[in-house]
Amino acid sequence: MAKFNIISQFLKDISFESPNVPELFFKKENTQAKIEINIDIQIKGAENNLFMVDLITKVHSKLDEGDKTIFLIESTYSGLVQMEEEKDEEVKKRTLLIDVPTMLFPAVRALVTRLTAESGFPAFTMQQVDFARLYEQKNAKK
Repeated sequence: MAKFNIISQFLKDISFESPNVPELFFKKENTQAKIEINIDIQIKGAENNLFMVDLITKVHSKLDEGDKTIFLIESTYSGLVQMEEEKDEEVKKRTLLIDVPTMLFPAVRALVTRLTAESGFPAFTMQQVDFARLYEQKNAKK
């Protein structure tokens, strides 16, 4: 892992939609919900070993029956990262795609929990994400 410091982290963009409210609140049937979670990481380099790491998350909850949306949350949570000079490109990539997102993720997780709780639906807490495993899976596909 390359040495780095997160100078600042911040919410860049967030969207919450629940297009089928209030009728979902009056639904009597006990149907199951399914949740799809997509996570992407984008990195923008800058001068002086500064990087912007965007953790882009999409959480989509739907009813099993009819694929009716319960809620959809889309967010971009970012970290401005200062990294020490690193010659090894693989070490640099692993730091920016594994270590930094691992540090940013708890804030995203808390946002999703708070938004769902405030929406009137039961609070949803995302499971921890193994960014090293995601990195390895993406590299295996290439």
